[in-house]
Amino acid sequence: MSDLQDIRTALRRFTAERDWQQFHSPKNLAMALAGETGELVSLFQWLGEEESRNLPAARLAEAADEIADVQMYLVALADQLGIDIAQAVAGKMVKNAAKYPVDRFRGSARKYDDPLED
Repeated sequence: MSDLQDIRTALRRFTAERDWQQFHSPKNLAMALAGETGELVSLFQWLGEEESRNLPAARLAEAADEIADVQMYLVALADQLGIDIAQAVAGKMVKNAAKYPVDRFRGSARKYDDPLED
């Protein structure tokens, strides 16, 4: 499953086989997504920068599982809302490029509307 369409198809089949469509409202999927994101974040809580970049194999496997959960809920949510993730990302990148021009933001982590740096 290398692309989002394959993931969406697999999720639709998995969900249909279990008759879970009834539970997959956008609200419920968004809440499940937030929960899974929290589980991913908890794997990095209290780690230093270097530790977070060099996870032990077992922790890395846990991170992979949580990333998969996040991605699956995100794809399912987009599917329920009729959003093409690739198109949404492309559009958002255009918006981000306008908000964060290279000449003003290269090497800076500040937000585009931070008045302290304009």
